[in-house]
Amino acid sequence: MSKHAVRRSFDRAAASYDAAARLQRNVCRLLLDRLAEPAPARILDAGCGTGYALGLLAGRWPAAKVVAADFAPSMVTIAGGGVCADIEALPFAAASFDLYWSSLSFQWCDAGRAVSEAARVLAPGGRLAVSSLAPGTLAELQDAFAGTDRHRHVLDFPPADVLASACATAGFTALKLERRTLRFHHGDLAALLRELKALGANQVGTRRRPGLMGRAAWQTVEHRYEAWREAAGLPATFEVVLCTASKPTS
Repeated sequence: MSKHAVRRSFDRAAASYDAAARLQRNVCRLLLDRLAEPAPARILDAGCGTGYALGLLAGRWPAAKVVAADFAPSMVTIAGGGVCADIEALPFAAASFDLYWSSLSFQWCDAGRAVSEAARVLAPGGRLAVSSLAPGTLAELQDAFAGTDRHRHVLDFPPADVLASACATAGFTALKLERRTLRFHHGDLAALLRELKALGANQVGTRRRPGLMGRAAWQTVEHRYEAWREAAGLPATFEVVLCTASKPTS
């Protein structure tokens, strides 16, 4: 997916993002739980979205200076201000931060470039905390669409070892990777797609708008998804990678 498409999608979703961001809230809490002391003095939230993590980070380390950055201008505005920036080419000097934080942004970028930039802007001894999506995300949706046409309707997410390799190449040490499965339920398929759209992630759920499908094909997709129904509703599974690492002190 092009950077322009990603920026446009999330820019349009900024106003509705918080109401639908169950995934982001849960992942931010999981990632924060994996960070121990010492307290960082300077924190970068790279890919801040509407700023949910900013409050968590400030609450954990109230004395720290937290800087927000996001590719989508509307997200930066709703977050309360920050820098509109590409996390593959950050506009900060080397060694500017003690903690580099990025939750659910790396799946939209080149992990190697983003991790290299993280290493550059971190001070010696600084820490990296990143979450991303992995293969298996929205497996139910992919199954429902399978065979309806020649298109792949769920994007391919990089496996965890891509992130691990990028960290090693950038010189990070004390690497810890953990995979967690999160599952959320919806009343019907339309509700799931509305939530993905509100997140700006409708491009995650489909590479081709359902409206372009014929009525019979769409009904087949709905019927196939119904086979996944549980007592709580239709499940949507997200495979999440949690990554922490340290930049060597010398």
